[in-house]
Parts: sequence; C-alpha cells; structure tokens
Amino acid sequence: MEASLNFTIGLSHGIQWPWPIAVYLFLAGISGGAMAIALLVNLFKGNYENTPLLKSASMVAFVTIALGMVCLVADLTKPLAFWRILINYNLTSVMSLGVIALIAYIPLTFILMLMAFGPKCCPALSGLIAAFDGVRKPLYWIVLILALTICAYTGFLISALVRFPLMNTAVLPGLFVASGLSAGAAAARLFAVVCFGEKHEGCDMHVLHRAEYPIMAAELFCIFMIAMAMVLGNEGQQLAAAAFTTGTWATLFWCGVLGVGFALPLIASFGKSAGAFCLGALASICGMMCLRVFILYAGQTFVL
Repeated sequence: MEASLNFTIGLSHGIQWPWPIAVYLFLAGISGGAMAIALLVNLFKGNYENTPLLKSASMVAFVTIALGMVCLVADLTKPLAFWRILINYNLTSVMSLGVIALIAYIPLTFILMLMAFGPKCCPALSGLIAAFDGVRKPLYWIVLILALTICAYTGFLISALVRFPLMNTAVLPGLFVASGLSAGAAAARLFAVVCFGEKHEGCDMHVLHRAEYPIMAAELFCIFMIAMAMVLGNEGQQLAAAAFTTGTWATLFWCGVLGVGFALPLIASFGKSAGAFCLGALASICGMMCLRVFILYAGQTFVL
C-alpha cells in the first residue's frame, strides 16, 4: 500500500501534496498555537503588558505563518497567480473560509508583534501602534479566535477528502488544535527564555507547564479516537489502520509522534534544569512535525 503519492481525491482532479504542504501544516499550527496560548495566559491573568512570552509568541506566530505562506504559494502550479484566491471566494468552501481567516490573522499578528515590542522597534508606525494599543483587550480576543481558527481550518480542509480514511474524520480539527497549542506553547516558551530573558521557572512558564498535561491528554485522546475509528470502521478504514502498525509510517508514528512528541517532553517536564526545559520544548515541536507528516503522507497512502 505504501506506493507513490499520485492519487485522486475522487471529486474533480488528481492532486499531489508533497513536503511543502506538510511544512505549511506544521508552521500554521505553530503560529496559531503560539499566539493562542500566549493570549490565553495574558487574558487568564488579566495582564495586558508586553511580557517576554507575548513578544516571543507574536514573533514566532508572524514569522512561521509568513514562512508557511511561502511554502503554500511555492507549491502552486502557477505560484504567481496566487492572488486570485484572495479575490474569489466561495463561502461554502473550507479553503475560502481559511483564506479569509488568514487575511485577517496575518496583519493583526504583525500589529500585535509591533505592540509587544513597542514603538521603538518601528518609529514610522508608532501612530498605528498607539491606536491599536487603546483597544488591546478586544484585539486580544479577536486574534485569539483567529489563531484557534488557523489551527483548526487545516484539519477541516484535509478531513473533507473522503477517499482517504485516515484524514476523513471529524476528530482531525480537534487534533490539529490540540497539537498546535502544544507545539506552539513549546516554541513560545523556548524563545521567551532564549531570546527575551524570561526565566524558565518564571510565572508564565509555570502556567504553561501546568497547561501542558491537559493539552497533551487531549491530543492523545484525539489520536486514540482516530485509531479506534480505523480499527472498528469499514473495510477501507481497517486497511488504513495498518498505518499505525506496519511500515515506515508506523515507525514514524511510534518513534516520532509518541516517542519524541509525548514521552520525551513528559520525561523532561520532571527536570528542573534549563537543559531539560529546552529539550522538552524542542521535542514537542519535533513531535508535532512528525504528526503532521504522518497524517498527510500516511493518509495519502491508504486510499478507498
């Protein structure tokens, strides 16, 4: 079954999703997760100051979504015609809704990054920064909703591919949100400590550490539900269940997704040193990339 990735979605025409799409799914998840988790921490604490975590998360969110857009456009058959999707909308299409969310999310994330770093980072835009600074709380809520939407919409998009049982599940958006929050939080706290002087045992880091366990539990639960749906489903779904047990993708799942993405961060979380902190964060990020690759490529390997 592990054949080439030349296949059809059974709707209109043949498609091929190579590595740039997996990278985009990874970067979009990191972006939305990092932004959402930082805003949730600030809103939970009622803190609207420019903390190291907010600086880190806004920087990570903007840079990763920008790089993700580069990957997405580069994978188009005609990259220079990408602008057409920006002006032609179909509100019944998940892709169009995702584009609308991205059009709002990217500039607002940029503005939030400028606000986090202060007017000195870009004096030419100090007036714009001051204007948005006066509506910081509603801006936080708007960007939070958009960030969670960015995490989820890629899951909705590929879950609509009915010929691929591993992808065609209602649980996938939830899994993408949970894994995005987990890896986004890891990236945000890593850069907050390494680049912005936050202490790895600081207050915000402690909040993220406490949130890490329920997020990982939700992620594991979603993976379990997908696996059970394959094992207990129809003939095509049972064939797709082989992705978890045999071949290259099973190795990636057990070693990369569960080993690196779950076991290693869990073990590292019991350490108190800065090295354990960084190891756990890097493992979470790598595990999320493994999960995206597994879902995309194993999902395309097993076709109804």
